Amino acid sequence: MRKFSNASDVLPYLDSLYGRKNVRELERYKEVLKQFKQIYGHTSAYLCSSSGRVEFVGNHTDHNGGRVLACTVSLDIVAAFCPNGTDVINIQGSNRRSISFSVRDLTKTPGCASLTKGVVAYLKGQGYHVAGFDAYTDSTIPVGAGVSSSAAFETVVGTILNELFNNGAIPIEQIAKAGQFAENEYFDKPCGLLDQSVVAVGGLVALDFADTLSYNRVQTDFSKINLVLINTGTSHANLSPLYASIPAEMKAVASYFGKQRLIEVDEQTFFANYDEVAKVVGVRPALRAKHFYEENHRVDEVQQALFVGDVNKVMELVNSSGDSSLYQLQNCAVNDSDTAIADIIKTARNICPCGARVHGGGFAGTVLCVVPTQYANHFVEQVCAIYGADKVLPLRLRSVGAIIM
Repeated sequence: MRKFSNASDVLPYLDSLYGRKNVRELERYKEVLKQFKQIYGHTSAYLCSSSGRVEFVGNHTDHNGGRVLACTVSLDIVAAFCPNGTDVINIQGSNRRSISFSVRDLTKTPGCASLTKGVVAYLKGQGYHVAGFDAYTDSTIPVGAGVSSSAAFETVVGTILNELFNNGAIPIEQIAKAGQFAENEYFDKPCGLLDQSVVAVGGLVALDFADTLSYNRVQTDFSKINLVLINTGTSHANLSPLYASIPAEMKAVASYFGKQRLIEVDEQTFFANYDEVAKVVGVRPALRAKHFYEENHRVDEVQQALFVGDVNKVMELVNSSGDSSLYQLQNCAVNDSDTAIADIIKTARNICPCGARVHGGGFAGTVLCVVPTQYANHFVEQVCAIYGADKVLPLRLRSVGAIIM
């Protein structure tokens, strides 16, 4: 771990973080260092980056022990930081409220301060050392758009505590679980472990949540496809009850079979009893469980298609996932009159051959489009013309997770 006093020193890191050396990113680091020095009086700083993530396929499977294929992307939170020799954590940023609290007082409070406290509380409870530090952050990850801005922030906090006070000894899995704990216990959002795991690990990652979290980085050639997110312009804020209904209903189906999670229910047994499940537990819970089993198979099939470079198969599977989320998982609208996500999916598929599906938690946020490289420029031009350039996010795969530079 090294300290930085000049932004030019970050040049060797830009390719792995953003897919290219970029003047805009260099200016961003320059501003982060400048603000950090002015606010806290330090002459240099350590630097950390934690990215957003794209769930390639595997929509709402993690919380019931399923499989997911996801990747980190070139949108990130950058933090300049230093220990301050006290027990107070201070975090300011260009696009978030100021946070300041003692690690001895970890009671719940509103907003990002509560997420920070949750991460600290988990790591402290696991026996790791926590202490005070100063940090200044800047984020390019849209808030409330399903690209894991919260998970990226939580992982920044966990990574800083790991490097400053624990000699890098905290396992990646523990940093991810600290973020999940903060969401569950301090933010009252019953999320799984997907977002934090992908952000912490980095690259294209296959994750299996059947038992303890297991993952492996998937090596593939991304030159044949481009990822584009289209933002609906609506936020995930205040939608927690809708998200909570999905794992709750899937687990209700599992409970019908005397199990806690769907992964523990034999797939053939579920389908053999589908009509009775729909009658006793409900039609929507049954459809959501059906989505779970079919989506798990799609995760495996997409990995294979990427491995052999079958772009058409990848798009077919992404579209199949999108249709399943729309009609079975039913996380594409907050009510019957809400057609924003469905309309974007239809429009994207009409522009050129591509895969399009709701992204992340759904109900709001973004649509993920998997576009063959030969159509990428045309596709971006068309969707920008329809929705506005500020709603369109062309992305690059990021090869690393949360890192200290």
